[in-house]
Amino acid sequence: MNRRSFLLAAPAAAGVLASPALRAQPAWPNGKPIRVIIPWPPGAANDTLGRLLAQRLQEKLGATAVAENRTGGAGLIGTNAVLTAPNDGYTLLASAFNTAVMPLVLKGANFDPQRDLEVVARTAKAPLVMVSSGTKPQKTLPEIIAAAKAKPREWNVAISSLGSAGHLATIEFLRRTGLDLDMVTYRGTQPALTDLMGGSVQLLIDPCFALLPARGDGKVNAVGIATAERSGLATDVPTMAEGGLPGYEFQSWYGVWAPKGTPAEICQRVNALMQDTMREPAMVERLTKQVLEPVTESIDDTKRFIASEIARATELLRSVNYQPE
Repeated sequence: MNRRSFLLAAPAAAGVLASPALRAQPAWPNGKPIRVIIPWPPGAANDTLGRLLAQRLQEKLGATAVAENRTGGAGLIGTNAVLTAPNDGYTLLASAFNTAVMPLVLKGANFDPQRDLEVVARTAKAPLVMVSSGTKPQKTLPEIIAAAKAKPREWNVAISSLGSAGHLATIEFLRRTGLDLDMVTYRGTQPALTDLMGGSVQLLIDPCFALLPARGDGKVNAVGIATAERSGLATDVPTMAEGGLPGYEFQSWYGVWAPKGTPAEICQRVNALMQDTMREPAMVERLTKQVLEPVTESIDDTKRFIASEIARATELLRSVNYQPE
């Protein structure tokens, strides 16, 4: 190449080197605070795991990370804050099963969780457990089913919130057993549990971390856990399969999402960070004490899992002609 040709080619080459596609991306994190949006009130499992994420981002990546509870609208207000946030890795959503099914149960949830958010990680899960009121003499699942079939108006079942994992599990329980029981809807597990203890409602299916600690004084009876095998979280509680419902498996689970278009490299870093966290023996022990099970899986595995959860939820809600509220 002669000198003239070289000089003519040089600007073009420089343009290629400086093109946006090839230009190096800014380092992440680079000092800008990372917001971890938790769309639920303080104190619940969502809050615990969201604050753990913020803590680990700070400890392991040297980032400034802030956990922010943005509550309201059954989780929709906080979720919308993430849906509309910049996709630069500085906003993350720490939520739960509810995020995946929100558009199925809320009129105002105008998004597709599989299309409009980036899946980052699933962090923990909690099997669902059925409990009955201690005011009833029946203690086993076969006894309860027989009594409820004989006198259905003497039995009803509490729903901690519409569209929750417990709501879906209740729909499947009634369908599998052929029971025709009234469902009483509450705004949260605690008021439902309080009424169950007093005998106003007789059955409740919800995450084990919310229900198992209430067993101590005989006001709550643990009927069965919705796992394939007995859980190490409560080895004395039989599975629902042992009570005559094979394949009856439900869980609440918790995860991390990011705005659509967040760079894959950032999502992978956060995923790896949380997998490492959930493998730590001290963390396993800590979560087990809270009746939670750590989850370690890839982003692709989580995407497949969420797709299966949405498909099952869609089918169950359609089976009772549920209409978003």
